[in-house]
Amino acid sequence: MSVAPSVDPRTNTNPGDFTVREAKADEFAAIGALTVRSFDSGGHGNERWRESRRAAELDVAARSEAGTVLVAVAAEPEHGAPSIIGTSTLLRAGTEPARLARGDEAELRFTAVAPEARGAGVADALVHAALDLARRSGSRAAVLDVGVANSQARRLAERVGFSRVKGRDTDDETFGAELAYRYDLTQTEGVRLRLVRHDEVELVGRLTERAYSNDYEVTASYAEDLRDAASRASEDEVWVAEDIATGTILGSVWTPRPGQRISQLAKQGELDFRMLAVAPEARGRGIGQTLAGHVIALGRDRGASRVVMNSGPEMLGAHRLYERLGFVHLTDREGPKEVAPGVVVHLYAFGYDLQASPALEI
Repeated sequence: MSVAPSVDPRTNTNPGDFTVREAKADEFAAIGALTVRSFDSGGHGNERWRESRRAAELDVAARSEAGTVLVAVAAEPEHGAPSIIGTSTLLRAGTEPARLARGDEAELRFTAVAPEARGAGVADALVHAALDLARRSGSRAAVLDVGVANSQARRLAERVGFSRVKGRDTDDETFGAELAYRYDLTQTEGVRLRLVRHDEVELVGRLTERAYSNDYEVTASYAEDLRDAASRASEDEVWVAEDIATGTILGSVWTPRPGQRISQLAKQGELDFRMLAVAPEARGRGIGQTLAGHVIALGRDRGASRVVMNSGPEMLGAHRLYERLGFVHLTDREGPKEVAPGVVVHLYAFGYDLQASPALEI
């Protein structure tokens, strides 16, 4: 069998070797058998875990009723039917096969690739196709869970752009520990949000300093803080907006790890963020709005009551962005603050009430 060495993630298809499409009813038996064969060959989970999953893996009809079953189909040979080499299912929240999705989220499950077709980008193509389908159906996010020991699936999720949501991990007596991942579908078209990688922290630090100094007077000590993305990434979370087509980092924002905070502004149960920055050459693409929306989505996922942040008096463009998104001034938290030795400014405080506000429309 010939399969492509790579797949364009924007089209999810390589016509010369395989195509991703919706499954047909007469293919359900073959899809179930492939799913079982794929998971059996993966070596993940004990036999009790495998037995508990096998019935669900075979019941493709039930998955189809609860969502959409996708297949990767190899190019049709000279004689005979096309060969199914992979599958994945996108489920609606509230259906029986869905374990993690809630509200307007979709859930990705049962992603399986025939052992002989692995390494050809089939799983990536299936996941990207499922994300496109979820976006078109109006879902605001896609979620999935991965077994702690399944390092291959974890790498796939992170490579595609899913982010860990630690507050939604599960530990079931039968299934064991499962790690939760989420992909924000409200982000700007062509842009992927993910955590910064180790080899990108210096670049992100320089981008952050450049974004701020392009618009404002920045002291030497503040410039040093802006550049120090390495410290932020080691202690907290630094998210980047990446251009999918080119891999260029377009912007960044700093948030705490679940249950933590990065400033004294945040009160118990609130999520704060800092240093939202967009590269000057990337302005006008909605990157700032996408990053702010991602922080709001994190707050919802983590059960926060409010998202909060400080902003300097001269950052009028940022103020307009936050107000347009629904942030309001927290006047009781505003006032003068020494931001550097001998430098005192009046800091504004903004908050987005997650309990009173509807899901943010990006």
